[in-house]
Amino acid sequence: MKPNEIKKILINALTLDEIHVSGDGKHFQIIAVSDQFAGMSRVKKQQMIYIPLMEYISDDRIHALSIKVYTQEEWKQDRKLNEF
Repeated sequence: MKPNEIKKILINALTLDEIHVSGDGKHFQIIAVSDQFAGMSRVKKQQMIYIPLMEYISDDRIHALSIKVYTQEEWKQDRKLNEF
């Protein structure tokens, strides 16, 4: 799979303010930003990303995912911390 294919799947399945997907072959990194994740546990947030991708994980088109999920406020804070 290509990163833009994963991005399209997630955009169609979830209400996201931002989505960043990188990687090659079967290993991908995903950063998803949406206030729909507010109040959810870290595990629940990641499950929201996994669910639309399960078909591709189970048939090994996606082998590994690194997922970071943020609300808008969390994303702003993380970006500020990473500026230094």
